[in-house]
Amino acid sequence: MARITVEDCLLNVPNRFALIVLATERARQLARNVRPLVASHNKACVTALREIAANRVKFNENVPDVIAAFIAEGKAAQGTRGSRRSQVNADRKVGNRAQSHNKG
Repeated sequence: MARITVEDCLLNVPNRFALIVLATERARQLARNVRPLVASHNKACVTALREIAANRVKFNENVPDVIAAFIAEGKAAQGTRGSRRSQVNADRKVGNRAQSHNKG
């Protein structure tokens, strides 16, 4: 069999991020002894890439929408953590002032 390349897979998957997500999920399925969709005597990760290059494995969802949702969730999580950090820092400042008043 010829070597499989990322470029072969990118003909069927819109971007590298999506390719990694798809290949990872499919490799996990193959590792759980799911029947391969192409003839291959390689490890699960290579077989997954061969299936993607052969256009036998695809996303069920609209990839750009899924990526946009993923990015939005990450930003929302960072915003939540950021506001929590601000609150913790404010509590520490108040706590430090309270301690200094008790000492004097």
